[in-house]
Amino acid sequence: MHTPKFTLILVSVAAALFIAFRMIGNDYLFFAGYTVLQYVVIATAWNILGGYCGYVNFGSAGFFAVGVYSTVFFYNIGQQFDFQLPIPVLMVIGGLMAGLLGLGMGYLTLRLRGVFFAIATLALLVVIETFVVNWSFVGGSRGAYIIPPSEIPILGAFIQYLFLLMLILVVLSLVAARTIERSSLGVGFATIRDDELAAEASGVPTLRLKLIATVVSGALFGMAGAPFPYYIGYVEPGSAFNLAYSVNAIAMPMIGGTMTWVGPMVGALLLSTLQQVITVTISSAANLLITGLLLIGFVILAPKGLVGLWQSLTAGRKQT
Repeated sequence: MHTPKFTLILVSVAAALFIAFRMIGNDYLFFAGYTVLQYVVIATAWNILGGYCGYVNFGSAGFFAVGVYSTVFFYNIGQQFDFQLPIPVLMVIGGLMAGLLGLGMGYLTLRLRGVFFAIATLALLVVIETFVVNWSFVGGSRGAYIIPPSEIPILGAFIQYLFLLMLILVVLSLVAARTIERSSLGVGFATIRDDELAAEASGVPTLRLKLIATVVSGALFGMAGAPFPYYIGYVEPGSAFNLAYSVNAIAMPMIGGTMTWVGPMVGALLLSTLQQVITVTISSAANLLITGLLLIGFVILAPKGLVGLWQSLTAGRKQT
């Protein structure tokens, strides 16, 4: 299927979902749906570097937080000079800032491999969080309030506007991931994942490709984080750098499958929906426990995730 046709189908599905939620008329669906969509973007962003290139990033929450605090920074600037940037503009700025961070991090750390790269990304997360905790202009350790408008013209409730923005970002991220996967760039990523030394020996510009993956992945994280202060209303380092973002960013692609763009989407939809149900029926404290147990189970029993399991089953049926 060509990219324009695929994009048109995604846009149609997204429009149908938004209209269905509007017809139901329950704002909680938009609140819960926003979180689910946010994790689809996060899982897709992580998979571009972790799944396609095989470089595990434990510092995902740092990139997400860069988007969050970019919005807080410009919100505070706007309060002082009596202007406010539109959220789509803040998402672009958050994406640029996180992309630049990805470029810098990649240049410094992508010569490391395996566990050393993973530890370096975790260290970067700690450095960024320490910087934010001591930066009083964005609230520091005490946090910052963001006052969203209650309604938006035409759409109505503000949460519906945030949901629509995240829905558009989901479409963009899925189209970007699928396009990369099916391009020569995706082939280059796959050679790095399968055998980086052999790829280098064959003339593949591995460092350049890894930098591209880090920048694209970081930018998507930043864009996902930018609307978050308007969603939550009060941001402090504990919420922006929450361990759940790093854990879920890894667990969702691992559960869905890391080899294709479909896997992170499937994993994010299943796991984040399950987490929303657990939050309402049991407690949000149980979310990480369930995520950890599922991650262990899939790593042992289905290391290629649900998509890989499905492909194995369908291939077996064809042979019989």
